[in-house]
Order: sequence, then C-alpha cells, then structure tokens
Amino acid sequence: MTLDFTPDHLEIERRVEALLFAAAAPLSLAEIARRLPEGADVGGALTALQERYQGRGVELDCVAERWRFRTAPDLGFLMTEEREEPRRLSKAALETLAIIAYHQPCTRAEVESVRGVSLSKGTLDLLLEMDFVRLRGRRRTPGRPVTYATTDRFLEHFSLASLYDLPGVQEMKAAGLLDLSMPVGFEVPDPSRAGDDEGEDLLTGLDDAAPEFAQDFVSEDEESQP
Repeated sequence: MTLDFTPDHLEIERRVEALLFAAAAPLSLAEIARRLPEGADVGGALTALQERYQGRGVELDCVAERWRFRTAPDLGFLMTEEREEPRRLSKAALETLAIIAYHQPCTRAEVESVRGVSLSKGTLDLLLEMDFVRLRGRRRTPGRPVTYATTDRFLEHFSLASLYDLPGVQEMKAAGLLDLSMPVGFEVPDPSRAGDDEGEDLLTGLDDAAPEFAQDFVSEDEESQP
C-alpha cells in the first residue's frame, strides 16, 4: 500500500501565501510552482487567495504576470509619511512615456514626430533612470537608431497586468482624453506589437553607441519647435 503525502489544496494555498509574504519581489507562477510539490494547483491557490484578500487592508495583485501582496489602494495615504516624496514627471516626460507605451518599439525621432516637438535634454534619460523605459534594440535603417520600450516597472507603477490593459479608444473617450470628433480612420496604436522584432536587432547589452544617462535631469519642460 502506497501512502499519498501530496498536500491538499488548503495546504498549497498556505504555502503560496507564505511565499508571497516572504518574497522580496513579485513572483511569477513558474517561480512559485518551483517551490511547491509537482502537480500543485498554483493557479487555483492564487485565485482562492485573491478572493480571500479582496477588500482587506492587504490585497493580492498581479502585475506584469507576477504576483504580490500590496496595501489596498484606498489605504495608500497611511504610508505617505514613511515614503520619500515621489519624483514627478514633467508633461513632456509623460507624453513621451505614453507614446513609447503605445508605439513601442520606437526611436527618439519617431517620438518627436508624434509629439511634433523636439525632446528637451534629459527627458528620455530620466525615463531610463526611473526604469519606466528600456533600450530594446536597433532599427535596421541608416544610422541604426536605438529603439525604446516600456519595462515591468512601468506596468507595476500604473497597476497594469500587461500592455493589453492600456486604455483603448472607448476608455479614453469616457475619461475625456480623446475628442469625440476624431478624424475618420483614427486608431489608437496597438501596444501588443512590442513583441514583434521584425526590422530590429534586439540589444543584449549596452554598446558603446547607446545613449548615456544624463546626470543633470531637467526640472522644467524646455522644448523647441523642430
């Protein structure tokens, strides 16, 4: 007679809960599964925990396909005294970040083309330094310009599970971010094409020609018409 010592679903749920509380960073489903018995229903345990913690002071959240416990959004004000004052992005930096998010991978010249103005010194460097944007690759065009894409930190900061959760046309209209009388044929760019590396060589490291971080980040939005 063979005894089955496989933990039941409640024990698996307990172990997943312990892992997430002890983890220094969000964990993917695969990372959790590696620490549990083979065949454990990790997905079921995560779903059960998410339901159990819904509406509590601490909630289970999935960002960039990684799971974490976090303070409930409406209780964030309790932590303000213990946190450093967050760095605020200028209007130019926010616009640049939005363009990269929806058009990625894209080059600096393409960002400037969409915005209609030249980027002020340090805007991209600031986004790189804050880990909202990363160097993705080099376009197979003359000059081999560097392309930019968003990071998991970007998804985490804006509480997005993936790029597919970026607002679409209807959401933007409802929020008043798009004019109701848009030109015929206007479409919000599809950020899912970030996984398409056609016409681009992905970077494996920062080469000599890659942009360097600017140490004197601008505090004002200094822009000039092209």
